[in-house]
Amino acid sequence: MIPTLLTAHLEDLMADISRLPGPVADVWEWQFDGACRDADPTTFFHPEGERGPSREARDRAAKAVCATCPVIAQCAAHALAVREPYGVWGGMTEEEREAVYRRKSLKLVG
Repeated sequence: MIPTLLTAHLEDLMADISRLPGPVADVWEWQFDGACRDADPTTFFHPEGERGPSREARDRAAKAVCATCPVIAQCAAHALAVREPYGVWGGMTEEEREAVYRRKSLKLVG
């Protein structure tokens, strides 16, 4: 009888794993299909102080890679959801993502 009571008590203490999220790989797996995986990361992230024509050219090069990407929608959704602060993600620059955030906040206010 004691083992049965002990077992029942242990079951009450155990976590209910049905409430846990799925495997992490399911959330990030899309990244394996990214066109950027074989590209130079410096194409997507500007060096400190980069401005003007060199930044515009680098952003265009990054967006050209994104334009061929089969997971561009997932990448853009991820970047917007986590408010990715740096780089070109899902074909959007930092400034373009900021514009999306501003539009969304204006819709919430208005």
